[in-house]
Amino acid sequence: MAGSMPLHLPGRPVSSGTGFLLAVVFTAVAIAARWIVDPWLGDQSALITLPAAVAAAAWVGGWPAAVLAAIVGYVACAYLFIGPSGGFGFYGIAGLFPMAAYAVSCVVIISLAEALRGLAARHERALLDRKRAGATRALLASIVATSDDAIVSKTLDGVIQSWNAGAERLFGYTAAEAIGQPITLIIPQERRQEELSILERLRRGERVDPFETVRVAKDGRRVDVSLTISPVRDDEGKVVGASKIARDISDRKHAEQALRDADRRKNEFLATLAHELRNPLAPIRNSLEIIKRADGDRDLLRQGRDAIERQVGHMVRLVDDLLDVSRITRDQLELRRTRVELASVVHQAVETCRPLAERENQTIGLRLPGEPVYLDADPVRLAQVFSNLLDNACKYTPPGGSIWLTAEALGDDVVVSVKDSGIGISPEELGSIFDMFARVDTTLERSRGGMGIGLTLVKRLVEMHGGTIEAHSEGAGLGSEFFVRLPVRTAEPAAREEPVAAADIEPGPARRRVLVVDDNVDSADSLATLMRLSGHETRIAYDGEEALAAAEEFRPEAILLDIGLPKLHGFGVCRRVRATPWGEDIVMVALTGWGQDEDRQRSKEAGFDRHIVKPVDYQALTELLGSLLAEKEGRTASN
Repeated sequence: MAGSMPLHLPGRPVSSGTGFLLAVVFTAVAIAARWIVDPWLGDQSALITLPAAVAAAAWVGGWPAAVLAAIVGYVACAYLFIGPSGGFGFYGIAGLFPMAAYAVSCVVIISLAEALRGLAARHERALLDRKRAGATRALLASIVATSDDAIVSKTLDGVIQSWNAGAERLFGYTAAEAIGQPITLIIPQERRQEELSILERLRRGERVDPFETVRVAKDGRRVDVSLTISPVRDDEGKVVGASKIARDISDRKHAEQALRDADRRKNEFLATLAHELRNPLAPIRNSLEIIKRADGDRDLLRQGRDAIERQVGHMVRLVDDLLDVSRITRDQLELRRTRVELASVVHQAVETCRPLAERENQTIGLRLPGEPVYLDADPVRLAQVFSNLLDNACKYTPPGGSIWLTAEALGDDVVVSVKDSGIGISPEELGSIFDMFARVDTTLERSRGGMGIGLTLVKRLVEMHGGTIEAHSEGAGLGSEFFVRLPVRTAEPAAREEPVAAADIEPGPARRRVLVVDDNVDSADSLATLMRLSGHETRIAYDGEEALAAAEEFRPEAILLDIGLPKLHGFGVCRRVRATPWGEDIVMVALTGWGQDEDRQRSKEAGFDRHIVKPVDYQALTELLGSLLAEKEGRTASN
């Protein structure tokens, strides 16, 4: 059994101190052994046990310990066993031979021990290197096996030799299905020439740095990948194959494409916005020229006035939609919910879109449930939903076409359908119809299709009401249909209160004093003129400091104040007016182009009674001023 065990050869000696100590111990054992056999040997073979001690010392302590053992052993044996006992004796000239033989044997023993030690050291290093190489191979194999990337090796003829789990996940083929097959198994037909070029470069020993391409999976799915291909060499340095790492970059490619699409839609939106803004400006300018040249002709004046009113209304709706989308994207749009009857909202939306339908000779069919349907909704925003859908239907339906709006109660929901006989929606457009800036059929012939924000706004408003919206179309030229599903409020409607008529600012027993402040001269002058035409006394200021001076001198009952003023902004003007004894009860209304929620909050904190976004409807403005003035006068009288 012992012969079958591997021989352990120490690769390095013990420390020098330990080696010398062991050398002394081995020497002592050898001398003791010689002492035991001395009765039989006498003066003969006095050094016979020392070579074993030298060999043992050389084996464990190296040559220094062996030399020490040889010298100490010789001295001790010479003293004890050579010549007269108890002294150092020699055999004369003849005794030199044993001494020389002993010295030579010690040299041979020490040399053999050192040679064996070197062999042992090389053997240990070889074992260590093999162990490290094995660990490295195991680590590499583990990395290859667990890598998310596809790692494949192939011959220079393009035959697959290895196929890791990442390749199985990416391309769908198992290792058994792929190994032995040509690499063209995963290369699209139109990219086969690409593989020929890669193999040619590999044969020249070139590495193919990462490049992006397309591969095809087992199920036919095309996969965007980044490839790195390196030549594999044999022990003589000859290229015998290649290793390939394929990384799936589909998500990145999709994200890049989404960014490109978003950028394209943004550019289209900006171009469309410019178009939509220029369109109403042309008839406004023409109408102004008509008014200048009308020379008192009432029909021409009415024509110009009506055209300007229509186009300004269009621009106001355009800006309102933009502001609504901005609020929605920042989750700052709030609904003012109340109990509302569906029919009233639908009729309001239909009346809003009827002029457009009549101009295009289109018919709008309407079918509503026989019983009232009540919703918990914001009536203004809900009417905006249906009017936007009807407006789209009119825009995308040729002259003489038809639009149908149908509502049907289904359990706890009501489904409102807006259908048209228009240009329809292609399958590829249908999936993105509600995306921001998405537009159907953007050819110049259909350039009136809007900015691509209306349906985004509609979808978010419907969702904010707890509903859903879907779009359907059989394809281009076959019309489209939108389904809005909303939850119904089942409780009985509360008794309706008659609206209280707002007090008017129109002329009464005394004229109102109104200060108009705006750095836009045309805006200030035109609003002041309207106020004078309504019978009120007006003053105008064009900056903040001028407004303070005019207010102190004029002591107005109401101030219509812009925010973005030179010298002193509107917030500062309002605070300083409110700080005066005569300014506490002045009605102050902010008239501004800034309409975000934070702007309204700042106006409230500065002391404004109301915040109105330009352009303002004059009739609504007069009603608001009348209400605010009557309210303040009532408080003053009660005090």
